Amino acid sequence: MSAYTVVPAEGLVKLDAMENPYRLPETLRREIGEAVADAEINRYPDPTAPALMKRLREVMGIGPEYDILLGNGSDEIIHIIAQSVARPGAVVLAPRPSFVMFSVYTQLAGLRYVGVLLNPDFTLDPDVFLRALAEHRPAVVFIAYPNNPAGNLFSEEAIATIVAAAPGLVVIDEAYHAFGRKTFMARLAEFPNLVIMRTLSKLGLAGIRLGYAVGRPEWIREFDKVRPPYNVNVLTHVVAERVLAHYDVLDAQARSISAERERLDGALRKLPEVTVFPSDANFILIRVPDAHRVFEGMRRRGVLVKNLHTGVPLLHHCVRLTIGTPEENRRCLAALAEALAAG
Repeated sequence: MSAYTVVPAEGLVKLDAMENPYRLPETLRREIGEAVADAEINRYPDPTAPALMKRLREVMGIGPEYDILLGNGSDEIIHIIAQSVARPGAVVLAPRPSFVMFSVYTQLAGLRYVGVLLNPDFTLDPDVFLRALAEHRPAVVFIAYPNNPAGNLFSEEAIATIVAAAPGLVVIDEAYHAFGRKTFMARLAEFPNLVIMRTLSKLGLAGIRLGYAVGRPEWIREFDKVRPPYNVNVLTHVVAERVLAHYDVLDAQARSISAERERLDGALRKLPEVTVFPSDANFILIRVPDAHRVFEGMRRRGVLVKNLHTGVPLLHHCVRLTIGTPEENRRCLAALAEALAAG
């Protein structure tokens, strides 16, 4: 194994990590500062986080019949779930390619990971997936919706069929829900084996690391046994609650990012030798003639993107571009065009 690598971004336009490029308004930053100043950082955080939980339920429409598990980012939620179901011979199933941490935490927990290859256009073939379910009988199925790294939304009908057929838990990762605008949250009552996972990172709060899972109490109760004590700190509790009280600000930023995505998509499609894959997230996946050369060429021109040409099936010579501000996207487009021409 190798450690998770973060490429240094100092002095570069940082478009490699699906972050929200916009800062919070000055008035909200002052409100956060006052709330943080009153936080009792001499005490351990209350794991029940009553104020934050109440705000999450109000903003995200989470009914009282479901419980919520908080995590240090959604990464920790994935880790907790994998540990909860770990037993000799157990399998975790997910589309391939998808979020890399599904595989990493599965292997760390001693489980066997099986990736079900997507179609060349990154769509999901439900028949192929159902056959994999029948063959491997997975303890957990992870499905990102929209998927990462392509950014597309799988068919809602196909996912529902998979959830109904799964012999164990199905976790739908809705990290990019603010951009895709579709959710399975309202279908929790329909499927007893369904858990929804989200993060506040893509909404503009990546720095405070807060993820959460929503599901029936019998699931959350078991995950809570594995959760490290005091895993989400007091400052994260306070900041998240205050920012979610102004969710309209985050939603407006998400809509601006989605509008920029559509504009950048159109511009990318005019470039020669570039294949653009449709996205419902805050990034766009493209295929170029030489991903390494394009990545280095863009970095030399001051723009950092994600090179996905690492041997993963379907990602041959693919590069992922996070949506930035209009000016950052202009620089991204110019750097890409110049890198392609130089190649």
